[in-house]
Amino acid sequence: MRDRRVALVWTAFAVVASVSCVLVLRREDRLSDLHIYYGALSDLLAGRPLYEFRAANGGPFTYPPFAALVLGPITAVSEGVLQGIWLVATCAAVVAIAGAVGVALTAWRSRRPLVVAVAATVLMLSAPVQSNLRFGQVSVFIVLMALLDGMGVGPPRLRGMLVGVAAAIKLTPLLFVVYFLATGRYRDAGRAVASFLAGAGLAAVVLPAESWTYWTEAVRQTSRIGNLASLGNQSLHGMLLRVGVDETTLPLLWGALVALVCAAALLRARQLAVRGRPGHAAVLVGCATVAASPVSWTHHQVWPVLAAMLLIGASGVTQRAAGVGLLAAMVVSLGAVLSPVSTRPGVQFLFENARAIGVSLLCLVGFGGVAVAASRTARRSAGGRGWVRVGVTATVALAFFAVQPLPAGADPTFKAYALDDVVNPRYFFVCRGPVECAAYGTDAPVTFGTRAEKTKVRVNGVVSAQVTRLEYYSAPGGAPRAIPLLDAYPGSRTFSFRSANMAQGRLVAYASGGQPIASYDEELAAALRTATR
Repeated sequence: MRDRRVALVWTAFAVVASVSCVLVLRREDRLSDLHIYYGALSDLLAGRPLYEFRAANGGPFTYPPFAALVLGPITAVSEGVLQGIWLVATCAAVVAIAGAVGVALTAWRSRRPLVVAVAATVLMLSAPVQSNLRFGQVSVFIVLMALLDGMGVGPPRLRGMLVGVAAAIKLTPLLFVVYFLATGRYRDAGRAVASFLAGAGLAAVVLPAESWTYWTEAVRQTSRIGNLASLGNQSLHGMLLRVGVDETTLPLLWGALVALVCAAALLRARQLAVRGRPGHAAVLVGCATVAASPVSWTHHQVWPVLAAMLLIGASGVTQRAAGVGLLAAMVVSLGAVLSPVSTRPGVQFLFENARAIGVSLLCLVGFGGVAVAASRTARRSAGGRGWVRVGVTATVALAFFAVQPLPAGADPTFKAYALDDVVNPRYFFVCRGPVECAAYGTDAPVTFGTRAEKTKVRVNGVVSAQVTRLEYYSAPGGAPRAIPLLDAYPGSRTFSFRSANMAQGRLVAYASGGQPIASYDEELAAALRTATR
């Protein structure tokens, strides 16, 4: 019976993997990051600078030059063949990671084949793995190397080298060197550092110009890889940017939080390693890299999925409930799925940042501190009370966020449209053409309309001649956003912008002397309610 269940789960995995790969290949923008690797390395072979490459979508090559040496062989085949090979390799890496999860869950040793099959299927369904498939990313391979080394899998004389090589390809696994030192694995730490330096040194010899460019310029230019305030960046840094922390305070606050998160995770990881739970320890350190990195896109976030499965496989109601919640956040986008019911901006902010908040809390509490220690007897006797505590805690957390306004500046979806966008009826819908827009020439300083979409609200309208400046505040106390006034048609000026939520928004019109002449906040909220009906 057990073998039959294992076969059924592996069949489900195969179906999910196959369908996912087919859907990826049907996309016009399929494996776009792999396309960047392929194009950048092709340019490099043709004698063009690696870090000056730009793909059709504007994407540059962002990894250290050693990554170019490791990825170099991919240009030996056509890009179409490479895409198929890469997708198969990604699915194989998922299976290998699931096998490591099965080893980590020692309490489930008798059911390990079933656990591995379930873990592989859950991983394949998660947003991070789907993102790795869609973009053709290296992240899943980096996780696999760091996980195996962190768990101490492999010959003793080679341990640490996988972390060093992974860090030479992508810098974030360097935190595992600190973990090795914290757990007394000094030789492993030495091998990791030596491997990292050897990779960087080899790249410096083979690619001296690219190495100089990367280590003196590109490594500091995190903005090269996209808008760090976007919701896709679920790191502490990204969340602080969305909160609207000012530029002078941000580095200090971010540095303090990173130090706190990493210290708590490393201390707990050391304890877990001493207790014979190296898998839990390695996953916890990996989660710290996700929280601490300036950039943690969805494809980086495989570690929290592993942590969620370890929590679900632990003893204790609280740990299992936390695992279910974290896994839900990693499988679906709560901000998008729950936006119809999250009517308060604070709750929406919680859902939109659930992954960043969840992984940070995981690091701070270290799997709840008792995830691997509670006994079956304790679980049975305290099970009822445990669920009550979980329910009360969740209710209090939601109530707290429900009364919070949208944090100042926390609107990564904001965009004001320019004159070139006037032709798009999705952005400009209040009036079309000079005749319609002239009909709005009333005495009102601003006349506008709204349209609600799944994750944003659009505002479009015209202003009277007395208005010389228009600003939008996404929340009380936040910095204003300048809204361009466009001379799209003779005799009228129009504007258009989008925002995440209008519940706390305020639109202010100013006269030529700088004094405000009109303010719209209740009107925006009323228009939003009308638009969402």
